[in-house]
Amino acid sequence: MFIPCCVAALACALADPPVETPPEAPTYDPLAVPRTGGLKPVDFVVRDADRDRKIPLRVRLPEDTKPAPVILFSHGLGGDRAAGTYLAEHWAARGYVVATLQHPGSDDGVWKDVRLGRRMAAMKQAASGENLMLRVADVHQTLDQLKTWNAEADHPLFGRLNLDRVGMSGHSFGAVTTQHVSGQSAGIGFRRRETPRNLDPRIDAALALSPNVPNFGSPKKAFESVSIPWLLMTGTKDGGMNLSSATPESRQQVFPNLPTTIDRYQLVLKDAEHHAFADARRAFGQRTRNPNHHRAIRALSTAFWDAHLQDDPAAKAWLQGEEARSVLEDGDEWAARRANN
Repeated sequence: MFIPCCVAALACALADPPVETPPEAPTYDPLAVPRTGGLKPVDFVVRDADRDRKIPLRVRLPEDTKPAPVILFSHGLGGDRAAGTYLAEHWAARGYVVATLQHPGSDDGVWKDVRLGRRMAAMKQAASGENLMLRVADVHQTLDQLKTWNAEADHPLFGRLNLDRVGMSGHSFGAVTTQHVSGQSAGIGFRRRETPRNLDPRIDAALALSPNVPNFGSPKKAFESVSIPWLLMTGTKDGGMNLSSATPESRQQVFPNLPTTIDRYQLVLKDAEHHAFADARRAFGQRTRNPNHHRAIRALSTAFWDAHLQDDPAAKAWLQGEEARSVLEDGDEWAARRANN
């Protein structure tokens, strides 16, 4: 039957409008960074007059000038403020201020001027409880100083720091430092609900690369006062490098002893040795490295910060869901436990 054009047009106008498909939400990707990345690092010195101590500090800033969450990084025994560059650069490009501390007494000064045959002994001597306490105080003092600089109109860090959102991280001896300022106690004679004396309440989340349980006392008691999210990373070959009694098995005993009242995570990389978590250097077995290890470390650590320092729901869903395993290889182990789970 012939229908005049005007009638056909009217019928089309009265019909249901076509349904438009909404654009897909962007997929969360913790490895994505702006093409330009972050700014060049700037070096400072934190001066602690009470202890007559100078703490070298390397700060990386994101390009965005608005106040950004701050991540502190503590190097391992014999390291310096260049440690963790592969992480600091990525985190800064993702929008964080990253401040890497150098701890006098347990930094590269321990071995640089010591003859080769005596270096291992010098390193072992520096891995002391005294130096741990100096490192803990360095973290407190650095946060104090960052607050001062953030308020000084003529300082390069003026107005750049969101010190209401602070993450703490470190590798090896830096992991021990991280644990102590983030809620760990000695685990000896510790009364339940007592605040550990080393705790810095300004820290909101903690990442420990090559974590450690206490040499003495109860691990359960040592970690029972932890009240912020923790992420632990280790490897199936992550031993003590002849400098400590830590074993790949003992490093994995922190995670099951953390309180169920916090979000907690653990990555165990297959065949990863101790220096898999450090910057790639020839002296640290660069030729035998698995290139995916650093990729996985960057991805999971970034999602952790985004989830717990930025309160990003997409990051938290990625971190606590199956997507987190997309950056891992066969044999890698990933555990994500929500609070009270």
